[in-house]
Amino acid sequence: MPPVKWLMHWHPSPGATLNTQILAEACGCAESLGGAKDGRWKTSIIFYRAMTRDGGAAGPAGQQGQQHGDLPRELLGVALHERPGLYFSIVRLAKLVLQADATFPQVMEKLQSYKARVALNFEGFQYQLGDFCLRIGKCVPNNSEVLRGIMMEVEYYPLSSIEKSRAIMEDFFDVWQETVAKKSLPGHFIHVESNFSEYGLSDQYSFQHTAVQYATCLQQLMAVVRG
Repeated sequence: MPPVKWLMHWHPSPGATLNTQILAEACGCAESLGGAKDGRWKTSIIFYRAMTRDGGAAGPAGQQGQQHGDLPRELLGVALHERPGLYFSIVRLAKLVLQADATFPQVMEKLQSYKARVALNFEGFQYQLGDFCLRIGKCVPNNSEVLRGIMMEVEYYPLSSIEKSRAIMEDFFDVWQETVAKKSLPGHFIHVESNFSEYGLSDQYSFQHTAVQYATCLQQLMAVVRG
């Protein structure tokens, strides 16, 4: 059973823009807390749209009758760095999270039920800090360096219970925020809790929890970009 993990994303101050200097400063904060760099990591997310009978991607909700059967109009695919053999699919409207083999995207392509519309990569460096593992990185479109967001994973190795680890994670987040604040950067990290119970997930942390957190984090990042 994997350890508990929190995802945080960078929220710029009003009028401020994202830049790679913020990412570099965040990595510097991890090192100033005693974090030892321990390689790179990468998680990928793909937005799928259901195909219409004429082979195009599904349009507005009013056109859903042209889709194959009762397929959900949108699907989110998540390939986690720590589980390369698995692939997670999220249907946000139905609150479903499914686990499949890593070949699932190829199966989707052959079935021609869904078309990949947008692919985003979360990638950066990993730091070991006592019982914690920090992964700090950027969100960029596939085959592009356009910065869409900055985020961080915090993993606490000793516990898999979300509730039992809450106080420890909150204390760590407070220390982290104080460290970042000393840099006087134009913004701050935010942790938005996912409603795991809506997806039928228990208190014991799993990789499905991570996939749901990425979906929540991505919504927040896109809101920042649009805003």
